[in-house]
Amino acid sequence: MGISIVVSYTLFRDLGTILTMRAFFFLFLSYAVCGLSSAQLPSRLDRIVSAHEIPYQGISILVRELNGENLILEHLSEVPRNPASTIKLLTTWVALEVLGPTYRWPTEIYFLGDWDGRKLDGDLAIKGYGDPYLVTEKFWSLLAELRRLGLEEITGNLVIDDSYFADVEENQGDFDSQPYRAYNVLPNALLVNYKAIRFVFRAHSNGRDVIISADPLPENLNIINRLDLSGNPCRGFQAGISFDIRDPDNGETVVFSGSFPKACSPYSLYRSVLKHDTFTHGLFTTLWQGVGGLYSGSLARQNIDADMEPMLTWQSPPLAEVIRSINKYSNNVMTRQLLYTLGAEQNSVSGTREAGIEVIYNYLTKRGLNPLSLVVDNGAGLSRDTRISASLLTNVLELAQTSSFGSEFMASMSISGLDGTTRGRFDDSQEGRAHIKTGSLDDVAALAGYVHAASGKTYLVSAMINAPDAHRGPGRELLDELISWVYERP
Repeated sequence: MGISIVVSYTLFRDLGTILTMRAFFFLFLSYAVCGLSSAQLPSRLDRIVSAHEIPYQGISILVRELNGENLILEHLSEVPRNPASTIKLLTTWVALEVLGPTYRWPTEIYFLGDWDGRKLDGDLAIKGYGDPYLVTEKFWSLLAELRRLGLEEITGNLVIDDSYFADVEENQGDFDSQPYRAYNVLPNALLVNYKAIRFVFRAHSNGRDVIISADPLPENLNIINRLDLSGNPCRGFQAGISFDIRDPDNGETVVFSGSFPKACSPYSLYRSVLKHDTFTHGLFTTLWQGVGGLYSGSLARQNIDADMEPMLTWQSPPLAEVIRSINKYSNNVMTRQLLYTLGAEQNSVSGTREAGIEVIYNYLTKRGLNPLSLVVDNGAGLSRDTRISASLLTNVLELAQTSSFGSEFMASMSISGLDGTTRGRFDDSQEGRAHIKTGSLDDVAALAGYVHAASGKTYLVSAMINAPDAHRGPGRELLDELISWVYERP
């Protein structure tokens, strides 16, 4: 039974139309595959599917030889499925091709006042361009560079310009109602340390209290410690620690309560706090004082005149380095920054999600790929709406290796069993034998990349499982066995 669907590409340029068409298209494909109760999978894979009662119509697999016509394994490869974080491969590939591997994000510093070589009698302004890797250490280095210019004292305020990205019309908890989880942080043109703090808890030597430390510690963050130290075993959700924001509109006061077992080793909890601008201001105040600077001003917002010359321009690491953090460790926030950057760079306006998505669709079309199976939501895969077929994802993997930047793209992925999201995964024979991006959401397990087989051949592999509990053991077991089977191919 076959179904042919022809849809004008122009329909896909509007995000709302994309989501509507996704539902329509997926309905037809679901109808096309309904009734499938078996598949021609290798027996060792079929045993896992049968043992865990994974529905065959919820699985898509495509394996073929790189730079060859040999199709090794195919099952429902044209069906669009939720790929979870494997969609990051598409976003980072397009970014490499469009922006180039040496692309860097600037962060500019302006002196808005009189400067005598030591004291700035006025405001200091920071203009961000979406640097996804402006972590605490980099921000400290930026401020240390200012001190090396001779700046010691700022009499005015800290002015923030984050207009390079448009305001994000989303709520941070939209995906899973967990607004303070670090992976849910929304894009911002001046994103410092992902707006995240590592809270560390340890038992006090007096046997009664719990010590809380924070890294980094913005000057404007208040921590209320209501934790009790218990004699219970070290177990339970978050080691018995409850986290709450007292003032959600500002996020300046965090409250920890519950019972922390004294048997626990130091326990870490990562959470996003404050707003983008207040986090930056608070951390600036802390770090500037830490490098010996003087400042007691307030936060201000202002768009810097494009004709002004910055006093200092800080450059991020190159894109080829940044995408290693994205793909190896599946960093959602960095990927979303990258999507907004694509939109801003290609459209000469403030970056938006929709503009970044348009860049991806246009580039696929330019390279002769059909985006019919594709729905891009935020580019990171932290979404229930994202869809792609195993066929299209495999085509992306193959095209990437025909590019001058193919080595950078492959190097951005986890080396099987050795680093990133696959560290400690796979047995000894597969360690270092594949470059892989994994993906997992509730009821979704996925994997895509390159398998360097024992025969010396390299195979393209894309696999997605959308089925109840796929993210638990059964999905991972099936995907791991698939990699093992491909590795042993002659």
